[in-house]
Order: sequence, then C-alpha cells, then structure tokens
Amino acid sequence: MRAVIQRVDSASVSVDGIEISHIQKGLLVLLGVEEEDTNTDAEWLSQKICYMRIFSDASHKMNLDVRDVSGEIMVISQFTLHASTKKGNRPSFIKSARAEKAESLYHYFISTLQAHINSEVKKGKFGAMMNVSLINNGPVTILIDSKNKD
Repeated sequence: MRAVIQRVDSASVSVDGIEISHIQKGLLVLLGVEEEDTNTDAEWLSQKICYMRIFSDASHKMNLDVRDVSGEIMVISQFTLHASTKKGNRPSFIKSARAEKAESLYHYFISTLQAHINSEVKKGKFGAMMNVSLINNGPVTILIDSKNKD
C-alpha cells in the first residue's frame, strides 16, 4: 500500500464539477492499493500517518501530528501510484489491486484512520474521475510504502 501525504491548508475533491468533499488544515492522502496488500498494510499505514510529526510547533519545528493541530484528513484513491515505468512510454498498472479488493481496503484504511483521530475522514469517490484541488503547506509531501518500512 502506497500513500502520498501532503500537508495542506485546504483541499477539495469534485466529481462531474460538483464538490463532494473538502477539508481545511490537515492532510491530503493519495492512496494506492496493490494486489498483495492486506488489512495489516492498511493498519500500519494509517497509524504511521496519524502519528507522523509533520506540523510545526511554536518553534517552527516539525514536532506535531495531525491530531495535535486538530487537523482534518482527506483520502483519495489513486491506483496510478503503483505504475511501473520500467519498459516503454506507457505506464503499466499490473501491480495495482483489482477494483473490488482495492475498494475494500480503501474503506478499511479510512475506518482505521478514523479510529486513530476520532473524527470523520473525508474522501473522494472510489473509481470516479475526480478533480482534486489543494493548497500545499510548506510544501510538505511525503511518500510512504507499507512494503518498504525503512
């Protein structure tokens, strides 16, 4: 399971020109699910994200997590995070999970995030063509992969 985490001042997602979700200060998480991923990957990744200290304290050092700043979280499914660009010019998505499995783990991941932060996690619409807007704060953008826990 792969996530691109962006610290944002705000973010929103629209489907067919209609905004379906938005957040203020917090984290925008783009989530890619791989065929080999399990609930264990979702649990590890959600905990890592919720407790990651990437918000500034009074001394302007990254010492606070999303809960410390009463931040919100939005999760957007993004199968393209598992693109392989090894051969040719057209990415291969063979490692990405099939839709049924990916959607199940996407919702499980969101529920585990909600348990950690004790508030609603906003989301996009799984499988839909979405327009995501954000104001990246910092900018701070971090890539985490549950298969590479270094």
